[in-house]
Amino acid sequence: MTVRSMTGYGRGEADCQGVKLSVELSTVNRKQSEIAINLPRDLTELEARIRQAINARISRGRTNVLVAHHASADGTRRLALDVELARSYHDAMRALQKKLGAPGQITIDTILQAPGVMRPPEEAIEAESAWPAVERALASALNHLIKMREREGKHLAKDLMRRLKAIRQLLKEIRQLHPAVVKKFRTALTERIEKTGLPISKDDERLAKEIFLFADRSDISEELTRVESHLAQFAHHLRKEEPVGRALEFIVQEIFREFNTLGAKANDADIAQRVVACKTELEKIREQVQNLE
Repeated sequence: MTVRSMTGYGRGEADCQGVKLSVELSTVNRKQSEIAINLPRDLTELEARIRQAINARISRGRTNVLVAHHASADGTRRLALDVELARSYHDAMRALQKKLGAPGQITIDTILQAPGVMRPPEEAIEAESAWPAVERALASALNHLIKMREREGKHLAKDLMRRLKAIRQLLKEIRQLHPAVVKKFRTALTERIEKTGLPISKDDERLAKEIFLFADRSDISEELTRVESHLAQFAHHLRKEEPVGRALEFIVQEIFREFNTLGAKANDADIAQRVVACKTELEKIREQVQNLE
Protein backbone atom coordinates (compact mmCIF):
# COMPACT_ATOMS: atom_id res chain seq x y z
CA MET A 1 0.00 0.00 0.00
CA THR A 2 1.68 3.23 -1.11
CA VAL A 3 -0.94 5.86 -0.34
CA ARG A 4 0.69 9.24 0.20
CA SER A 5 -0.28 12.17 2.33
CA MET A 6 -0.07 15.63 0.75
CA THR A 7 1.88 17.08 3.67
CA GLY A 8 5.62 16.63 4.01
CA TYR A 9 9.10 18.16 4.03
CA GLY A 10 12.37 17.34 2.32
CA ARG A 11 15.83 18.90 2.04
CA GLY A 12 18.80 18.18 -0.20
CA GLU A 13 22.30 19.63 -0.69
CA ALA A 14 25.02 19.51 -3.34
CA ASP A 15 28.34 21.27 -3.99
CA CYS A 16 28.96 23.43 -7.02
CA GLN A 17 32.22 25.29 -7.70
CA GLY A 18 33.02 25.64 -4.01
CA VAL A 19 29.50 26.73 -3.16
CA LYS A 20 26.94 24.61 -1.31
CA LEU A 21 23.50 24.55 -2.94
CA SER A 22 20.44 23.59 -0.91
CA VAL A 23 16.87 22.79 -1.94
CA GLU A 24 14.04 22.73 0.61
CA LEU A 25 10.58 21.40 -0.24
CA SER A 26 7.42 21.59 1.84
CA THR A 27 3.96 20.48 0.74
CA VAL A 28 0.44 21.13 2.01
CA ASN A 29 -3.10 20.22 0.92
CA ARG A 30 -4.51 21.50 -2.37
CA LYS A 31 -7.11 20.00 -4.71
CA GLN A 32 -4.77 20.51 -7.67
CA SER A 33 -0.99 20.75 -8.09
CA GLU A 34 0.57 24.12 -7.29
CA ILE A 35 4.29 24.92 -7.20
CA ALA A 36 5.77 28.10 -5.72
CA ILE A 37 9.52 28.45 -6.35
CA ASN A 38 11.88 30.87 -4.61
CA LEU A 39 15.26 31.05 -6.41
CA PRO A 40 18.40 33.20 -6.12
CA ARG A 41 18.51 35.85 -8.84
CA ASP A 42 21.29 34.17 -10.77
CA LEU A 43 19.40 30.84 -10.93
CA THR A 44 15.98 32.08 -12.03
CA GLU A 45 16.30 30.51 -15.47
CA LEU A 46 16.24 27.08 -13.80
CA GLU A 47 12.64 27.50 -12.61
CA ALA A 48 11.07 25.63 -15.53
CA ARG A 49 13.39 22.62 -15.06
CA ILE A 50 12.70 22.52 -11.32
CA ARG A 51 8.96 22.69 -11.93
CA GLN A 52 9.16 19.85 -14.47
CA ALA A 53 11.16 17.65 -12.10
CA ILE A 54 8.63 18.16 -9.30
CA ASN A 55 5.62 17.54 -11.55
CA ALA A 56 7.17 14.24 -12.62
CA ARG A 57 6.98 12.94 -9.04
CA ILE A 58 4.22 14.87 -7.27
CA SER A 59 0.72 15.05 -8.70
CA ARG A 60 -1.28 16.89 -6.04
CA GLY A 61 -0.85 19.53 -3.33
CA ARG A 62 0.93 22.87 -3.01
CA THR A 63 4.72 22.54 -3.13
CA ASN A 64 6.86 25.37 -1.77
CA VAL A 65 10.44 25.34 -3.09
CA LEU A 66 13.36 27.27 -1.62
CA VAL A 67 16.71 27.14 -3.43
CA ALA A 68 19.70 28.83 -1.81
CA HIS A 69 23.49 28.80 -1.99
CA HIS A 70 25.96 29.20 0.83
CA ALA A 71 29.70 29.18 1.40
CA SER A 72 31.18 25.69 1.17
CA ALA A 73 31.97 23.70 4.28
CA ASP A 74 35.65 24.75 4.22
CA GLY A 75 34.67 28.42 4.16
CA THR A 76 35.95 28.99 0.65
CA ARG A 77 34.46 32.09 -0.97
CA ARG A 78 35.09 32.69 -4.65
CA LEU A 79 34.66 36.04 -6.29
CA ALA A 80 33.33 35.99 -9.82
CA LEU A 81 35.36 37.98 -12.34
CA ASP A 82 33.77 38.85 -15.67
CA VAL A 83 36.83 38.94 -17.91
CA GLU A 84 34.90 39.80 -21.06
CA LEU A 85 33.20 42.71 -19.37
CA ALA A 86 36.55 43.92 -18.01
CA ARG A 87 38.05 43.80 -21.55
CA SER A 88 35.10 45.79 -22.86
CA TYR A 89 35.60 48.43 -20.17
CA HIS A 90 39.33 48.58 -20.97
CA ASP A 91 38.75 49.00 -24.70
CA ALA A 92 36.06 51.61 -24.17
CA MET A 93 38.24 53.56 -21.74
CA ARG A 94 41.18 53.56 -24.15
CA ALA A 95 38.96 54.68 -27.04
CA LEU A 96 37.49 57.47 -24.94
CA GLN A 97 40.93 58.57 -23.76
CA LYS A 98 42.20 58.69 -27.31
CA LYS A 99 39.14 60.57 -28.57
CA LEU A 100 39.34 63.18 -25.83
CA GLY A 101 43.10 63.33 -25.69
CA ALA A 102 42.85 62.98 -21.94
CA PRO A 103 46.02 62.24 -19.96
CA GLY A 104 46.31 59.51 -17.29
CA GLN A 105 46.74 55.78 -17.01
CA ILE A 106 44.12 53.06 -17.22
CA THR A 107 45.08 50.70 -14.39
CA ILE A 108 43.72 47.38 -13.17
CA ASP A 109 42.30 49.19 -10.16
CA THR A 110 40.26 51.39 -12.45
CA ILE A 111 38.82 48.40 -14.32
CA LEU A 112 38.05 46.40 -11.17
CA GLN A 113 35.99 49.28 -9.84
CA ALA A 114 33.73 49.21 -12.91
CA PRO A 115 30.22 47.81 -12.21
CA GLY A 116 29.80 44.08 -12.75
CA VAL A 117 33.47 43.20 -13.29
CA MET A 118 33.84 41.68 -9.83
CA ARG A 119 30.80 40.17 -8.13
CA PRO A 120 30.33 38.87 -4.58
CA PRO A 121 30.23 35.09 -3.94
CA GLU A 122 26.45 34.83 -3.72
CA GLU A 123 26.19 35.99 -7.31
CA ALA A 124 29.07 33.88 -8.53
CA ILE A 125 27.09 30.90 -9.88
CA GLU A 126 26.24 30.51 -13.53
CA ALA A 127 22.83 28.88 -13.89
CA GLU A 128 23.68 26.34 -16.60
CA SER A 129 26.76 25.04 -14.82
CA ALA A 130 24.87 24.98 -11.51
CA TRP A 131 21.97 22.89 -12.83
CA PRO A 132 23.56 19.43 -12.25
CA ALA A 133 24.12 20.33 -8.57
CA VAL A 134 20.63 21.81 -8.23
CA GLU A 135 19.21 18.68 -9.85
CA ARG A 136 21.03 16.43 -7.36
CA ALA A 137 19.89 18.51 -4.39
CA LEU A 138 16.34 18.57 -5.73
CA ALA A 139 16.27 14.81 -6.25
CA SER A 140 17.48 14.26 -2.68
CA ALA A 141 14.87 16.68 -1.32
CA LEU A 142 12.12 14.94 -3.32
CA ASN A 143 13.20 11.53 -2.03
CA HIS A 144 12.99 12.71 1.58
CA LEU A 145 9.68 14.49 0.95
CA ILE A 146 8.06 11.47 -0.69
CA LYS A 147 9.24 9.13 2.08
CA MET A 148 7.63 11.41 4.64
CA ARG A 149 4.41 11.59 2.60
CA GLU A 150 4.37 7.79 2.32
CA ARG A 151 4.89 7.32 6.07
CA GLU A 152 2.01 9.67 6.79
CA GLY A 153 -0.03 7.99 4.04
CA LYS A 154 0.36 4.58 5.73
CA HIS A 155 -1.06 5.95 8.96
CA LEU A 156 -3.97 7.53 7.08
CA ALA A 157 -4.65 4.31 5.15
CA LYS A 158 -4.78 2.26 8.37
CA ASP A 159 -7.23 4.72 9.87
CA LEU A 160 -9.37 4.66 6.72
CA MET A 161 -9.48 0.85 6.67
CA ARG A 162 -10.49 0.81 10.32
CA ARG A 163 -13.36 3.21 9.60
CA LEU A 164 -14.44 1.17 6.55
CA LYS A 165 -14.62 -1.88 8.82
CA ALA A 166 -16.82 0.04 11.27
CA ILE A 167 -19.18 1.09 8.46
CA ARG A 168 -19.38 -2.49 7.15
CA GLN A 169 -20.36 -3.71 10.61
CA LEU A 170 -23.11 -1.09 10.81
CA LEU A 171 -24.36 -2.09 7.35
CA LYS A 172 -24.50 -5.70 8.49
CA GLU A 173 -26.66 -4.66 11.41
CA ILE A 174 -28.92 -2.63 9.11
CA ARG A 175 -29.41 -5.66 6.84
CA GLN A 176 -30.40 -7.73 9.86
CA LEU A 177 -32.86 -5.08 11.08
CA HIS A 178 -34.46 -4.35 7.72
CA PRO A 179 -36.70 -7.44 7.34
CA ALA A 180 -38.44 -6.61 10.62
CA VAL A 181 -39.40 -3.09 9.47
CA VAL A 182 -42.40 -4.23 7.40
CA LYS A 183 -43.54 -6.59 10.17
CA LYS A 184 -43.43 -3.74 12.69
CA PHE A 185 -45.37 -1.53 10.30
CA ARG A 186 -48.04 -4.22 9.79
CA THR A 187 -48.40 -4.69 13.54
CA ALA A 188 -48.58 -0.95 14.22
CA LEU A 189 -51.11 -0.38 11.41
CA THR A 190 -53.32 -3.23 12.58
CA GLU A 191 -53.26 -1.93 16.13
CA ARG A 192 -54.25 1.57 15.01
CA ILE A 193 -57.20 0.17 13.01
CA GLU A 194 -58.31 -1.99 15.91
CA LYS A 195 -58.26 1.01 18.25
CA THR A 196 -60.70 2.78 15.95
CA GLY A 197 -63.09 -0.08 16.38
CA LEU A 198 -63.39 -0.70 12.65
CA PRO A 199 -63.79 -4.35 11.70
CA ILE A 200 -60.96 -5.59 9.47
CA SER A 201 -59.53 -9.00 8.74
CA LYS A 202 -55.88 -9.90 8.36
CA ASP A 203 -56.55 -10.78 4.74
CA ASP A 204 -58.19 -7.45 3.94
CA GLU A 205 -57.13 -6.28 0.49
CA ARG A 206 -56.80 -2.67 1.56
CA LEU A 207 -54.52 -3.62 4.45
CA ALA A 208 -52.38 -5.80 2.17
CA LYS A 209 -52.09 -2.98 -0.37
CA GLU A 210 -51.03 -0.46 2.28
CA ILE A 211 -48.39 -2.85 3.61
CA PHE A 212 -47.15 -3.56 0.09
CA LEU A 213 -46.78 0.16 -0.67
CA PHE A 214 -44.91 0.71 2.58
CA ALA A 215 -42.60 -2.22 1.88
CA ASP A 216 -41.86 -0.84 -1.59
CA ARG A 217 -41.15 2.69 -0.29
CA SER A 218 -38.93 1.48 2.51
CA ASP A 219 -36.97 -1.10 0.53
CA ILE A 220 -33.27 -0.21 0.97
CA SER A 221 -31.73 -3.36 -0.48
CA GLU A 222 -30.47 -1.58 -3.62
CA GLU A 223 -28.90 1.24 -1.59
CA LEU A 224 -27.19 -1.26 0.70
CA THR A 225 -25.80 -3.16 -2.28
CA ARG A 226 -24.47 0.04 -3.90
CA VAL A 227 -22.89 1.22 -0.65
CA GLU A 228 -21.12 -2.10 -0.20
CA SER A 229 -19.90 -1.90 -3.80
CA HIS A 230 -18.57 1.62 -3.23
CA LEU A 231 -16.81 0.52 -0.06
CA ALA A 232 -15.14 -2.32 -1.98
CA GLN A 233 -14.00 0.18 -4.64
CA PHE A 234 -12.65 2.46 -1.94
CA ALA A 235 -10.59 -0.34 -0.38
CA HIS A 236 -9.36 -1.38 -3.85
CA HIS A 237 -8.13 2.15 -4.62
CA LEU A 238 -6.26 2.28 -1.31
CA ARG A 239 -4.10 -0.59 -2.58
CA LYS A 240 -3.26 0.99 -5.95
CA GLU A 241 0.29 2.01 -6.81
CA GLU A 242 -0.72 5.50 -7.95
CA PRO A 243 -2.22 8.73 -6.56
CA VAL A 244 -5.83 8.03 -5.57
CA GLY A 245 -6.97 11.10 -3.63
CA ARG A 246 -9.32 12.48 -6.29
CA ALA A 247 -10.88 9.06 -6.98
CA LEU A 248 -11.48 8.46 -3.28
CA GLU A 249 -13.12 11.87 -2.88
CA PHE A 250 -15.56 10.98 -5.66
CA ILE A 251 -16.36 7.59 -4.12
CA VAL A 252 -17.02 9.21 -0.74
CA GLN A 253 -19.50 11.61 -2.36
CA GLU A 254 -21.33 8.66 -3.92
CA ILE A 255 -21.49 6.84 -0.58
CA PHE A 256 -22.92 9.94 1.10
CA ARG A 257 -25.60 10.12 -1.58
CA GLU A 258 -26.61 6.51 -0.95
CA PHE A 259 -26.71 7.00 2.82
CA ASN A 260 -28.95 10.06 2.43
CA THR A 261 -31.38 8.01 0.34
CA LEU A 262 -31.12 5.07 2.69
CA GLY A 263 -31.86 7.23 5.74
CA ALA A 264 -34.88 8.81 4.05
CA LYS A 265 -36.37 5.42 3.06
CA ALA A 266 -35.65 3.35 6.15
CA ASN A 267 -38.68 4.40 8.24
CA ASP A 268 -37.16 2.81 11.32
CA ALA A 269 -35.52 4.44 14.34
CA ASP A 270 -32.94 1.69 14.88
CA ILE A 271 -31.84 1.77 11.24
CA ALA A 272 -31.82 5.59 11.21
CA GLN A 273 -29.53 5.55 14.26
CA ARG A 274 -27.06 3.32 12.46
CA VAL A 275 -27.23 5.40 9.28
CA VAL A 276 -26.27 8.45 11.34
CA ALA A 277 -23.34 6.49 12.79
CA CYS A 278 -22.27 5.49 9.26
CA LYS A 279 -22.40 9.11 8.08
CA THR A 280 -20.35 10.20 11.10
CA GLU A 281 -17.62 7.71 10.18
CA LEU A 282 -17.86 8.71 6.53
CA GLU A 283 -17.43 12.39 7.39
CA LYS A 284 -14.18 11.51 9.18
CA ILE A 285 -13.12 9.51 6.11
CA ARG A 286 -13.82 12.51 3.88
CA GLU A 287 -11.62 14.71 6.06
CA GLN A 288 -8.77 12.20 5.85
CA VAL A 289 -9.13 11.68 2.09
CA GLN A 290 -8.69 15.41 1.49
CA ASN A 291 -5.11 14.98 2.72
CA LEU A 292 -4.24 12.21 0.25
CA GLU A 293 -2.29 12.74 -2.97
